[in-house]
Amino acid sequence: MSIGSSAAANVQSQTTAEATTDVPDRPRGPGKPQKSSRWYKPRSVIGKVILWIVLVGFALMFLYPFVWLLAASLKPRGQVFDNALIPKTFVPENYVEVWNQLPLLNWMYTSVAIAVLAAGTVAISSSVVAFGFAYFKFPGRGILFGLVLATMMLPGAVTMVPQYLIWNQLHLVGTWVPLWGMNLFGSAFYIFLQRQFFLGLPRELFEAARIDGASYWGLFRRIAMPLSIPSFIIVFIFEFQASWNNLQAALIYLNAGSVDEFTAPLGIAYAMTKYSPTNGGHGDYQYVMVASLLVTLPMLIIFAFGQRYFIEGVATQGRKG
Repeated sequence: MSIGSSAAANVQSQTTAEATTDVPDRPRGPGKPQKSSRWYKPRSVIGKVILWIVLVGFALMFLYPFVWLLAASLKPRGQVFDNALIPKTFVPENYVEVWNQLPLLNWMYTSVAIAVLAAGTVAISSSVVAFGFAYFKFPGRGILFGLVLATMMLPGAVTMVPQYLIWNQLHLVGTWVPLWGMNLFGSAFYIFLQRQFFLGLPRELFEAARIDGASYWGLFRRIAMPLSIPSFIIVFIFEFQASWNNLQAALIYLNAGSVDEFTAPLGIAYAMTKYSPTNGGHGDYQYVMVASLLVTLPMLIIFAFGQRYFIEGVATQGRKG
């Protein structure tokens, strides 16, 4: 055997010995259970029964308002607030008469259109800004990102009057634009959420695409966006829900217009005032209950289709940890 081959063998054996000695095995004590990252699962029958009772109890607590609303929508005028979950007198005609009493279809159309515009614009704009913070490295990036996050500390009441003055100066009060136009500039929370997702993507994919001649916009459109569909849909659903339930903005910018142009929350508030006996109404709150139940259907449908993206997004973030 030559000297070179024997030296190589000695170096290899020494490296192997160092590799095995650098990370010594940690013996586990007898009877010491291994730690599991899974959630605690009771092993005894009593523990399982208690767990099921707790889960069913919380489920009933969350379902009670919806069941009460469903029951109230099927009652006549004098029994709406009797708190009975099973109506003494069923009046399914309420679901037919509500369309004659209230312009509910117009309200739902306005709310859906504004919510889609608001959710779509904020999801796209926040993704673009988040990709810039995640991919590009430039001086002051951390400070600038911190300033973006600091905007979340401002209460909505602080910016309410300046925003109204801006939209009023642009002669857009009374239109849909103020209800979704601010989303063109992104949202600090959604920028943070999308940035964390983009940071988990392999940077080698973007470097390989740059070598192949892809532009920065191409990196975002062809690599970042297709891989971040779960987080994009999560942002879309979050903002859709926020816009759908936004009574304050509609009250400020649409309250002076026609009743047919109201959003669903503003329309339901108008119906409560319309049927109030103090304002000359007859207390026909069963129509308000029907309208309140019907306007929840779009959110239930959207969540049913987007539920798997919630789970996929959480699972993806968990694997990064």
